[in-house]
Amino acid sequence: MSLIVQKYGGTSVGTIERIQAVAEKVQAFRNRGDSVVVVVSAMSGETNRLIGLAREIEAEPSAREMDVLVSTGEQVTIALLTIALHKLGCDARSYTGGQVRILTDDAHSKARIQEIDAHRMQQDLSAGRVVVVAGFQGVDDNGNITTLGRGGSDTTAVALAAALKADECQIYTDVDGVYTTDPRVVANARRLDRITFEEMLEMASQGSKVLQIRSVEFAGKYKVPLRVLSSFEDGPGTLITLEDDDDMEKPVVSGIAFNRDEAKLTIRGIPDVPGIASKVLGAVGRANIEVDVIVQNVAHDNTASLTFTVHRNELVKARDILERIAAELGATQVDTNASIAKLALVGVGMRSHAGVAAKMFEALAQENINIQMISTSEIKITVVIDEKYLELAVRALHSAFELEESDREE
Repeated sequence: MSLIVQKYGGTSVGTIERIQAVAEKVQAFRNRGDSVVVVVSAMSGETNRLIGLAREIEAEPSAREMDVLVSTGEQVTIALLTIALHKLGCDARSYTGGQVRILTDDAHSKARIQEIDAHRMQQDLSAGRVVVVAGFQGVDDNGNITTLGRGGSDTTAVALAAALKADECQIYTDVDGVYTTDPRVVANARRLDRITFEEMLEMASQGSKVLQIRSVEFAGKYKVPLRVLSSFEDGPGTLITLEDDDDMEKPVVSGIAFNRDEAKLTIRGIPDVPGIASKVLGAVGRANIEVDVIVQNVAHDNTASLTFTVHRNELVKARDILERIAAELGATQVDTNASIAKLALVGVGMRSHAGVAAKMFEALAQENINIQMISTSEIKITVVIDEKYLELAVRALHSAFELEESDREE
């Protein structure tokens, strides 16, 4: 008998028929003797509908009231799923985040979990009930409803699994696991049987949309085994877990992640003196703009240029900041480019293999793809290229590193 936390996303509970199918799946786990906690998202499209209603009244509604509003989407789903379980003769009880007492800070719309009271859930599990919890939400010290941000239901599920010391946290979605890259770009992309927390975190941060980054961080911190599965077809999915020290022959590269939503900014002719990068990027950071890849070049005339990437939605805001700083520093030019993309090779095997970067660059060169920026870490090599070459680059690298061949230990 295992204790399993299952999370079902918006598409998995998007209709009454799909909610009933989830109930049948949950009951099957109960019938085999497992204890089950289910975390659900709002029905597909519901959160956007609620946000739209609020903005018909006010363009920038109060963050507190928005949390009160959008959290109702999950409350509908937990009630409907619990009703469906009852119809099947399965004892179940639903809880909002506040009823469980998922305690968070008071940062509305992007709250972070501080503590979880598992007592009521444990009582229900001991009594043989399925516990159904609203994802994405909690309460602060003053009892205000808070939400964890988009994708926060993944984080809720992992946090509950950690608090309950669950044997596994299963994330059910509309894909059947984590692939070497997006199958819509590379038709023969391979589903991975296993991937490490480190690799999954890098894949998520570089554009893979399978799991929310915070949930992977949480799972790695508390050593919660994660499994990504399909809501719509049976299969083993992909297990995300700690690196196996005995698996010395794992592939050099596990996958290729990419992100089209990138923009590049360059400020030229700034003084080449200590602290200048801090002055430029500090101003960008204070505007709550997240900076990704950074490159600094020094010219012969004792000036420098600083190039960095941001999310494309932040381009105009970041450009305005750079133009103001350029005037203050006497910079010669500010350039922007919204037609770039970022892709990354990811794999823990890079730690013990040389020549990965050279092979990557050679594969891109053979396709006449120019590299604009490069960033590396111990298990990742990231490049910025022209967006129009992105899919060609992904296919070329997928082939060069033979990711379609199943050389991973089963």
